[in-house]
Amino acid sequence: MISIPLSSSLCPVSSHLHRPILNIFAQPSKSHFCSYYLKCHKCPSLSTTASSKGKCFVVSVEDVVEKDWSFLDNDNGEENYNQNIDRIISAGGISNNSKVLVSISSEEFVDRVVDSSPSKQVLVVHDSLFALACIKEKYDNVKCWQGELVHVPEKWAPFDAVFIYFLPAIPFALSQVLDTLGKRSVAGARIVISHPQGRQMLEEQRKQFPDVIVSNLPDMETLQDAAVENSFEVLNFVDKPGFYLAVLKFKGGA
Repeated sequence: MISIPLSSSLCPVSSHLHRPILNIFAQPSKSHFCSYYLKCHKCPSLSTTASSKGKCFVVSVEDVVEKDWSFLDNDNGEENYNQNIDRIISAGGISNNSKVLVSISSEEFVDRVVDSSPSKQVLVVHDSLFALACIKEKYDNVKCWQGELVHVPEKWAPFDAVFIYFLPAIPFALSQVLDTLGKRSVAGARIVISHPQGRQMLEEQRKQFPDVIVSNLPDMETLQDAAVENSFEVLNFVDKPGFYLAVLKFKGGA
């Protein structure tokens, strides 16, 4: 067993589904933590231990298997793929004063957001505690939260740009997702839904990871209906076999 001690600022919360949701603010203390995750995809368990400073939480790597998110990472370095990533980030219209939310993305995508687009705040939301720990180990100023996008706390809002990097892994209807984001975004905020390799790759990924990929990329009609219902407008829509991009703009509440 490997135990990773984290500071007491790791705050476990319970959703209405009685699922543990973790908020990570402390930097992992062991550099091999992320490489162990990438090899083993283990799921953590929480325990509370006493210390001279009071109680602290310890994440223990045990035999429960976490979902495999390795397909989010692209290791082949294709120029076209990198261009698509840059195009996705550019669509967010990030400025120095922007509050940015990134949902279920690859570590590489977070790297590009942080390196290419200086902003006021970056919050990464992911199902995987280990993926978040890897990101937190690299970027102490990036905020990380484990849980579903529709349950993101309001304390980090309002957002100016939201990247839904892998919508098909979110087990909620698009309209519900946009309803939540509308309550946590400024007027004019951009919501960017993407897949850097498009529908063709998504279907291949679905066959290999059916437990992770539980929904679809919306077509134009579905996107338009959900957008209108929740005070968004569609600014851009690209749906090619090798690239998917949908950009929405929040018009503000009634």
